[in-house]
Amino acid sequence: MRMSIPKVKKHLLVAALCCLLGTSIGVNAAHAEGSASYNYSFWNDTTPAPAAYEATSLLNGAQLGVGPFKNPSDIHVTADKEIYVLDSGNNRIVVLDEHFKPVKVVDSFDHKGKKDTFNNPQGIFVTDRKELFIADTGNKRVVHLDSNLRVAGVLEAPKSDLLQANFDFQPVRVVVDTAQRIYVMSTGVFDGFMEFNPDGAFTSFIGANRVTVDPVELFWKRMSTQAQRSQMVMFTPTEFTNLDMDDEGFIYATSGDYSNNPIKKLNAQGNDILRRTGYLSLVGDTRYSKDVGPSRLIDIDVTDSEMYSVLDSKRGRIFTYSGDGHLMYIFGGLGNQMGQFNTPAAIERVGDDFLVLDKAFGEITVFQTTAYGRMLNEAVRSYYRGDEEKAFDLYQQAINMNANLEFAYSGVGKALLRKGDYKGAMQYFKESYDQANYSKAYLLYRKEVMREYFPAVMTGLIVLAAALLLFKKLRKRMRRQGGVTIES
Repeated sequence: MRMSIPKVKKHLLVAALCCLLGTSIGVNAAHAEGSASYNYSFWNDTTPAPAAYEATSLLNGAQLGVGPFKNPSDIHVTADKEIYVLDSGNNRIVVLDEHFKPVKVVDSFDHKGKKDTFNNPQGIFVTDRKELFIADTGNKRVVHLDSNLRVAGVLEAPKSDLLQANFDFQPVRVVVDTAQRIYVMSTGVFDGFMEFNPDGAFTSFIGANRVTVDPVELFWKRMSTQAQRSQMVMFTPTEFTNLDMDDEGFIYATSGDYSNNPIKKLNAQGNDILRRTGYLSLVGDTRYSKDVGPSRLIDIDVTDSEMYSVLDSKRGRIFTYSGDGHLMYIFGGLGNQMGQFNTPAAIERVGDDFLVLDKAFGEITVFQTTAYGRMLNEAVRSYYRGDEEKAFDLYQQAINMNANLEFAYSGVGKALLRKGDYKGAMQYFKESYDQANYSKAYLLYRKEVMREYFPAVMTGLIVLAAALLLFKKLRKRMRRQGGVTIES
């Protein structure tokens, strides 16, 4: 049976369209997998973007004069810009000043009159009073050192009805709030972070991830026998991968569950209060190839104005978001070139500079802002401070440098909204597909129009009503006069 010529053309056209579509999808995924600077559009397409950060230097222990780093796992920067590198393989802490000059090395401490050392420590936190909290993983404890590096306390495996009898305490990360409450992330704990009071007593868990359940698997599990159920996958919450704390005491955390909000902001009750008003999911890369898979977020750093950055171990990328959940910029990658990593383990900021710790290479890569990155950072800060004029100007400059940055249009709209220019705000919200803020601006603009024209409209209606009433009276009078007959 032969196919007619029109049908052949139709099938060829469909095949060509499919090829073009497949090529487009492949290009977008490849772009996301590559190392070029990019961002995402409202339609989840990768779009080119100017570089916000560039690698400027590479530091290792030998260059710093403290001996090679061995499997460093964490880094912490204090408010006065002292840098604490947790050199896990060497069981020590290397302290640097803001110019990356060695200040001291902590490899032992006095504990009950005896010299004590760390054993494969994995996490460090330094308070504003320069007190150190070290997750001494190999020794199954958290060591608290005062500013003079004397032991102020040791947290060991707690006893509690909330814990199983065979609970194995393996702390890997630790943060401390201004009230001296201690939050510990321990390997194998699915109930959230362990909270200890200032005296070191375990009090509760906080912020457990919700369980993601497959409805089909749940149905078969309920229909199965006990022996069959024992062979099935258990529905357990996902472990957190890291945490950080902002100046207000909120915990920002990452987890390995791509499908269940891998970034969270926890209040004192453990509730997630992170704002997600951007047009992208807060998951790192939203486009990816099947062979590599989605991002795995392993660290988070919170800075001022509610900006935060997360580290993806799958591709070595750093993703920075505004407090509203808009993706600001992306940089980094895996490889052997400057600005790329082998096994990224931790990120921190020194001012606006980024430090990325590479565990395998034993190196710290320093990233500094470009003019584009500085502009975006300052635009977000200006809006956060309530300086609408400056935010407006900076977002406009950002749009001139990157017309694809849709959240900048939203930033201009928000600045105009605060200034009371509701009509102008509507235009920019429309450009950024920000429907929620467009609706808000539209309602305010409608009220403004009503307030402006209401007196004139009401006056006109009153005059019109009075004129109609007068007209009716005159017509009635004329009818009466017209119905009267005059006799001669």
